[in-house]
Amino acid sequence: RVDPMEIADILIPEGVLPHLKVTSKKQALQELSRRAADVTGLEQREIFDVLLERERLGTTGMGNGIAIPHGKLPSLDRLYGIFARADRAVEFDAIDDKPVDVIFLLLAPESAGADHLKALARVSRLLRDKGICEKIRGADSVDAIYALLTEATASNAA
Repeated sequence: RVDPMEIADILIPEGVLPHLKVTSKKQALQELSRRAADVTGLEQREIFDVLLERERLGTTGMGNGIAIPHGKLPSLDRLYGIFARADRAVEFDAIDDKPVDVIFLLLAPESAGADHLKALARVSRLLRDKGICEKIRGADSVDAIYALLTEATASNAA
């Protein structure tokens, strides 16, 4: 694989939460950590702590209802993504102070280096596309959201 930056390389359908029911940023990060633990085989607590640590450095809420929490874990063997759409947007200390309902969690191995940044850039570019975000917000199922996230990047790359 020449380009590690296809969303399909880091996100599996099991990593998509189409109806996240949470009332706070902390709860959202807990639920995402729980699903990430299922997918990666790591401890939920370990993932959650890394995410909280990252949020203390500065919010990952990038505006327009979107957040890309991320962290590095030494025990990971590759990049993993977890995607959630909250049924009701939650306060996320976002840079524009708007609540967040579209969350893409990115976990990278300690050794990921540039791949981690490339993946962040990829996800951020995808979610900045208003058309895609609207479709994601209108989609109801894991399959529909997964298709939007993965097909969009494949066609952008072509």
